[in-house]
Amino acid sequence: MDIDEAVLITQERLAQEGQHLGDLLVFFRDRIAHTLIGESHWQRILERAETLPIEMGALPFGFEIPLHERQPIADFGVSLASGTRTASFYKELQRTNTGDETTNAILKLFQQMDSDGSKLRDIVGRKLMLEYDISSDSEDTHRLPGMFLRPGERPIMGGGSQVDDVNTVVDALVSCVGWSRNVAERKHVEHSYLEQPAHTRTDSFGIFPSRARSIRLAVMGFNDTQELCTYLENTGWPGQISVVESVVSRFHERANVVRSGVNIDVQTNGLGPSLGLTLIVKQRFTKDSRYWLDGQTDWEPFLRALSFEDVVYAKKIKDLENWHSKPTVLFAKSGRFVLLQGIHHIKLVISDNQLQKVKAYLFLVLSGAISI
Repeated sequence: MDIDEAVLITQERLAQEGQHLGDLLVFFRDRIAHTLIGESHWQRILERAETLPIEMGALPFGFEIPLHERQPIADFGVSLASGTRTASFYKELQRTNTGDETTNAILKLFQQMDSDGSKLRDIVGRKLMLEYDISSDSEDTHRLPGMFLRPGERPIMGGGSQVDDVNTVVDALVSCVGWSRNVAERKHVEHSYLEQPAHTRTDSFGIFPSRARSIRLAVMGFNDTQELCTYLENTGWPGQISVVESVVSRFHERANVVRSGVNIDVQTNGLGPSLGLTLIVKQRFTKDSRYWLDGQTDWEPFLRALSFEDVVYAKKIKDLENWHSKPTVLFAKSGRFVLLQGIHHIKLVISDNQLQKVKAYLFLVLSGAISI
């Protein structure tokens, strides 16, 4: 059974368990420490989840936890794919004139993915990720979420041979929210790609329609600090390179960092001043069935290394240690599900020439089509 078939089966089963994603989330409250997400904020997440179909539980969903904030707040992320029950949910909203700007943007992307000979589908497949800004003080529930595409079908590697692929993904995101195409922005995106070493990859593309315009690029696979810093210098990142060197050096001293990646914001006038760092710590040899989820990141030494940073709150770090776990069997009305949960990545955010923020991205995903 391939993964697409497994997702469809799981979605069919989840539809028997409730009406919306909030019906599913309530069962996971006791798994999430109150130091990570407090009760009042949890209720705000449930309110958002109640507007989303329960079938989203068949693809990864989860939380962005700001480890630098004392408050137990979080943003909420979900995944969906064209050609599935979740796509049908948004088509029905459009048909009944009950959709909003987010509905329109999603369906515009799906239309591009589903068209005959779709270049976009050849690169990113059919999946889209949304990030809802729950932790903001804004009460505007109609704010467009962040939208992300990942080149999972045809990876975009450095070396300069896939400029057309880069532009295809960026154009799809820009057009789906009604932004006009910007020549200067495109040139800076292309330049950021062309400066990538051949073994690196552009891991994801994102936009935040409710914020100031920029294109978020995640570039992964730098082998060492020098390579990373050379890339930042060549792309014209306006921050102090020495600050990046200092942060990476501290983690090198505490853990076995084998590779790194960066999140950059490409704007009309070049790269934005904030920078996200992702450090990959070598995984110990394991035959554990969840190896594919965590890649090469061994979270225990990384979290220990992170605990030395003054910017993070120790209690949150401690509670993260219990988050990543082995697959768990859950029993529901329609039968057994397998729950997978873990840490997708942790981002170190440098702005104003210092490490100011640390964000952990936690995921859960259910499968009703596998056994352990």
